[in-house]
Amino acid sequence: MYTREQASQIRKEFWTAFGSYMAPIKSVEGVRVNWLNYKTGVKDVYFRLDADKRNAFVGIEITHPDEGIQELFFEQFQELKTILKSYLNEEWEWLLHTTDENGKIICRIYTELNNVNVFNKNDWPALISFFKPRILALDEFWSDAKYSFESLK
Repeated sequence: MYTREQASQIRKEFWTAFGSYMAPIKSVEGVRVNWLNYKTGVKDVYFRLDADKRNAFVGIEITHPDEGIQELFFEQFQELKTILKSYLNEEWEWLLHTTDENGKIICRIYTELNNVNVFNKNDWPALISFFKPRILALDEFWSDAKYSFESLK
């Protein structure tokens, strides 16, 4: 068991390592990207990466405080579902309204990798192999799809 400080330090080490690994990779549009804090350019639409002691998560989160507006964004993603799947080459979970770790209602489109532990450095290659192709696929998808969200800004 780790203290809160130790756990925080290990997480920081992992995300720093992942960020360093991804730093030389430019977006599909040829610009430098902070892959850990990907900017979609659309308020309340985020690409999230997370890992804990049980699993890893990659997803799209819609966090607008108005649930009706969340639903509009979610429906727009549904219109693009086939295109998104063509970039990801896998099915993801689609949750119209769910709660985040703080109890806030959000929409989430995501996939998980189970039985990995960010606190086990032996799992780091599996985590990186899980995160890298999916965040790159999201970037490629977003390069084409972001224009569909212009009217919702």
